[in-house]
Amino acid sequence: MLREKLKNYNIILASGSPRRQAFFKELNLDYTIKVKEIKETYPNHLTGSQITDYLSQLKASVFTNLNENDILITSDTIVWKNEKALEKPKDFENAKAMLQNLSGEMHEVITSVCFTSKDFQITVNDVTKVWFKKLSDEEIDFYIKNYKPFDKAGSYGIQEWIGYIGIEKIEGCYFNVMGLPTRLVYKTLTQIANR
Repeated sequence: MLREKLKNYNIILASGSPRRQAFFKELNLDYTIKVKEIKETYPNHLTGSQITDYLSQLKASVFTNLNENDILITSDTIVWKNEKALEKPKDFENAKAMLQNLSGEMHEVITSVCFTSKDFQITVNDVTKVWFKKLSDEEIDFYIKNYKPFDKAGSYGIQEWIGYIGIEKIEGCYFNVMGLPTRLVYKTLTQIANR
């Protein structure tokens, strides 16, 4: 199994996200968590997966003293709609405006994952299309008040109440919408282990 193949590597997950940490546990991988704060800004000309690729690599750039057998994993997720990135909401009104924007429409959730060692850097990304039903203001208000999605890109978590009642269909990886394309992470780590 992959865990055995990676036994000579030290996997470092640079994410404070409890969802991403849970995914690594469920993938049966040994890892440690190290988080470094960084200002997540990117050049205005970047679009879609270019943004998440850039930010996941930026998050890796602050780790300057990797050991020989370290694999640092950084990632970033955005909601992409109408050629615009919807990031984490600033407050209640901002979250409400985002969800009203997503209501009754299709948007894309894009996640990039960057694997960095002393010798290489590999960045992969995944795109999932998500369709929301028409959400009422009451539904939106209830969700924001009770679930406080201020740490989530696009102001929602598909695994929460709003996902249960509001998602009509998705095209692509469900886990990608939660913040980690698990299949792609497993595939890339397998390729690294087999190098």
